[in-house]
Amino acid sequence: MKVLILSHRVPYPPNKGEKLRTYHQIKHFTNSGHNVCVCTPVVSEDDLNNAVLLEKTLNISVKYAKPVNHALRLIKGLLFFKPLSVSNFYCTGLQKRLDYTIKNDHYDAILCTSSSMAEYIFKSTTLPSYRANNRLTLIMDFMDLDSDKWRQYSCSSRWPMSWVYKRENRLLSNYELRVQQAFDHCFFISQNEVDLFHKLTGPTDNVRVLGNGIDTEEFYPATTPPNNTDPVFIFTGVMDYKPNIEAVHWFVDNAWELITSKYPHSRFIIAGMNPVDSIVSLCDIAGIEITGFVEDILPYYHTADYFVAPFTIARGVQNKILQAFACGLPVITTSMGAEGISCTNGKDVMIAQTGNEFLEAIIKLQENSSFKYQITSSALRLIKDVYSWEGQLKPLDTVLYNHG
Repeated sequence: MKVLILSHRVPYPPNKGEKLRTYHQIKHFTNSGHNVCVCTPVVSEDDLNNAVLLEKTLNISVKYAKPVNHALRLIKGLLFFKPLSVSNFYCTGLQKRLDYTIKNDHYDAILCTSSSMAEYIFKSTTLPSYRANNRLTLIMDFMDLDSDKWRQYSCSSRWPMSWVYKRENRLLSNYELRVQQAFDHCFFISQNEVDLFHKLTGPTDNVRVLGNGIDTEEFYPATTPPNNTDPVFIFTGVMDYKPNIEAVHWFVDNAWELITSKYPHSRFIIAGMNPVDSIVSLCDIAGIEITGFVEDILPYYHTADYFVAPFTIARGVQNKILQAFACGLPVITTSMGAEGISCTNGKDVMIAQTGNEFLEAIIKLQENSSFKYQITSSALRLIKDVYSWEGQLKPLDTVLYNHG
């Protein structure tokens, strides 16, 4: 079959959650013998280079165009009462390339990554006549329920950003419903996301789960465990992303002093690209290290004793927690961080909601090596039994072959 993927970002290199997810979807399609074309906006020279590398790496076709000025896109969104996240990823040049591609090639399915890319479907001048004459499956990978993320942002922000986030929540929630009604199949990253969507919209028969997986050839336990004097903690992620920023600040403000009082030589490694100034300033605190962008995250996992995921804002499945599981690290997280993952407190993961609870979990793991081994072994089994990409992406095969 021929599959067209509308990706809101160039899914290469696969070094962050959404890129990883789309990259492995493309890889899954090509491994299954499907012919894949990716259409994506490029906003920088790096994006352009990565689009070329994606084409070569997976032997697919990649079509791209550069959007107009970022500020102008957002202004248009405000003026035309559009969700800003939709306006941000829309590009008239890419729309023309998409319509030309649909007109001149036969496609069996179009997969959109995130609700923002549905705008290309809604504004297509070619698609209505094409669908009238050809059988075409429209698939939406919402990933997360983004409208609820903006709701969470509005609750934790001051005016005027609280107003901006409330506006985005309201408009995007309506837009997500429109997408669900227009597409044949819609996916969210976890059952929690599906349940929340149904709570807002009522029951639907075209919305289901398409989970995240882990490549255990890329993420695996250290051959030799680290020999640190006091525990070393790690958090990974893009560090200009609000949920990551707030998670790190919460941990430093609420748990770090408690931890270093008990373990004075502890270290906290914050590994991720684009750290904002407030994150960079944390390196002035004893024991805290900021890496910025790293080529390979695996050695940092292998250096650490524990992974912490103290999320106060989150949607969907935290891929970083799955990576930590696969690397044999005990994970200490809030209930929000564990949301959507089939893990059990005290079996595969440690759940903590306060600074004191984080410290208590650390002490329990530090002082009971058999319990620590049980936690990591159980998490590794979970990755192998449940979270392989091949298993997680089977629903894509179902909708393709049943509809095609």
